[in-house]
Amino acid sequence: MSFLKGTKLYSIFTGTCPACHNESMYVKKNPYRLKSTLKMKERCGVCNTKYKIEPSFFYGAMYVSYPVGLTFATAAFIICYLILGLDLIETYCVIVAVMILALPLILRISRNIWINIFMPYKKECQHR
Repeated sequence: MSFLKGTKLYSIFTGTCPACHNESMYVKKNPYRLKSTLKMKERCGVCNTKYKIEPSFFYGAMYVSYPVGLTFATAAFIICYLILGLDLIETYCVIVAVMILALPLILRISRNIWINIFMPYKKECQHR
């Protein structure tokens, strides 16, 4: 994934600081530690970027989570119904299971997308 470093995709998929890409924004890297899935550090330890721009900043990530969730559901549908040939009830059950199991990932990816909309990558942060 290091070949994407310096792009928004790198920060979105790795959960690293959107400005320098050197440190995870989250207290725990594993999104499946459910008590700390959305707990974020206040600032980046490398470039001092503040992650919470304003109070309630990440409420906007809820709007992003809808299309991210649809992407997961659509992928499950295509794989189960169109490729594997499962019937609609089985496909529906798989989609529900995928959505439940992927929820921590969807929440984090949505936050990562939201913060990357507002914060640019700063190449000069690499030299600190």
